[in-house]
Amino acid sequence: MTHHWGYVGAVASALLFGIGATLNKIVLTDVHPTVVAGLTYLFAGIALAAIRFSPVRRRVMQLLKTPTKTDSTFCRKDAFTLALVVLAGSTIAPFLFLNGLNQTTAFNASLLQNAESLFTVLIAFIFLKERAGKKDWFAVLFIVVGAVLLTTNAEFGKLTLTETIFGNALILGACLFWGIDNNLSKFLCFKEDLILVTASKCLVGGSLLLLLAYFFGLNFSVPLTALPYLVVVGVFSIGLSILFFMLGLREIGSLRTGAIFSTSALFGAFFAFLVLRETFTAVQVLAGLLMVLGVYVLYRRS
Repeated sequence: MTHHWGYVGAVASALLFGIGATLNKIVLTDVHPTVVAGLTYLFAGIALAAIRFSPVRRRVMQLLKTPTKTDSTFCRKDAFTLALVVLAGSTIAPFLFLNGLNQTTAFNASLLQNAESLFTVLIAFIFLKERAGKKDWFAVLFIVVGAVLLTTNAEFGKLTLTETIFGNALILGACLFWGIDNNLSKFLCFKEDLILVTASKCLVGGSLLLLLAYFFGLNFSVPLTALPYLVVVGVFSIGLSILFFMLGLREIGSLRTGAIFSTSALFGAFFAFLVLRETFTAVQVLAGLLMVLGVYVLYRRS
């Protein structure tokens, strides 16, 4: 059954992205956030392009092959869709998010970032006509509530949503554009050459972000000690994560893939606990179990 590969892709994408969030915390102490975003996307694109035009390509394509029918052609309409995906998810969204982050609290940002999954699910339901049963919606609710509890540790007294309205609005705008990106990508996920699609998205997106950083006169200084982290995050947490996300979209749709991607917060928190020795409370453990239960219900329902 093809849906197995869809869940593998969605969970793998969340795992890789969650690990990258922890590594980015190390890099962001020395490098401007917009430059970090641009470089990681650029490194992701370079790595995927290297795979695409190397002898390894055939083996990777074989691993990504599923019984689902794919299309080997790439027409003008696909190029237009890809341009919208790059503009929405690789340029506008990270730009809004990073600027919003500078104008609100980290706590607010952690809570509001979960809106990406909600926007992805709602857009898939309203515009792409993806449907789910009652148990599926309960599973999505488990995952989203778990993500909110995990990222906030249920300390809602720290919320300052009415005091940093503009910054919060920018973050919500970023989540909306990421939701649009996730759903538009569904029109490209049935392309046989997913490596080329993902590489193009990362290369163009990274280049545009770096151009924005240059236009706004941001500091491009990058210590040599930060480069390994940027390369690892770019190749694995951006490049391969997006590739696996596209596989998930192909097999189980935007609604389920977007919901499952929220578990990246769980993987990120656990990895931060192992690497950075950040606290992992009982509330977060319960939130994690709630998210795992939601993913399990979605999988069983499929």
